[in-house]
Amino acid sequence: MYNSLLYQVQDGIATITLNRPDVFNAFNDEQSYELQDALKQVARDAAVRVVVLTGAGKAFCSGQDLKAIADSTGKRDLSESLHKRYNPIIRAMRALPKPIIARVNGVAAGAGCSLALACDLVVAAESAKFIEVFVNVGLVLDSGSSYFLPRLVGSARAFEMSTMGSRVSAQQAYDWGMVNKVTPDAELDAAVAVYTDYYKSAPTKAIAMMKKMLNKSFNSDLDSMLDYEAYCQKIAGDSADYKEGVTAFNEKRKPNFTGQ
Repeated sequence: MYNSLLYQVQDGIATITLNRPDVFNAFNDEQSYELQDALKQVARDAAVRVVVLTGAGKAFCSGQDLKAIADSTGKRDLSESLHKRYNPIIRAMRALPKPIIARVNGVAAGAGCSLALACDLVVAAESAKFIEVFVNVGLVLDSGSSYFLPRLVGSARAFEMSTMGSRVSAQQAYDWGMVNKVTPDAELDAAVAVYTDYYKSAPTKAIAMMKKMLNKSFNSDLDSMLDYEAYCQKIAGDSADYKEGVTAFNEKRKPNFTGQ
């Protein structure tokens, strides 16, 4: 279906793999548009309860393919490129009513680092590295890093990491709050499976609303969030999963959530 991605759905789990391993999964135009399309697919597919985003080979994603830019004809408008290629990806990820887990199997640099930070959960191999590499070519943060990074690590660390292009190890990223789990490379799939096994059977509708609530909280005051919680709780209270959860509790059994 895709030239630059691998896309698989199995047992409620959609796995999207950036598949340009010869360039460490760097983005060219094709890969960015294909990822946009894949995110639309998982949003439409009711069978998908959780998404895993990863990279083929030894890297997660090394950012923009600079050789592809050099080989293109004419001067490239980087603002237009962001509006057409990268920003729609980040917006789609944050709006997706399903959890996205970054399976960071190697370097996540530039837009690749932004991509990982835009996920809901990040599971990293011990060998993984996170690098805001933009400054090394005289560019600024993009693809959401200026939003996510300071919220995760604080302004001082974000400034240092951004302006010095610092290489951050998986363990350091965990200590700073960028990563949920660090695991030996050989155990990466098992560590990701702990999350996917949970979310594929979880109350998807409630989780989707909680994701939306947490997004909204960044730019809201307490009163606004109290009102929004009440609004969302009414919707959750009308769901089939809520009825199943209460019934299972009273019957002293594990609930069978369907995501409805």
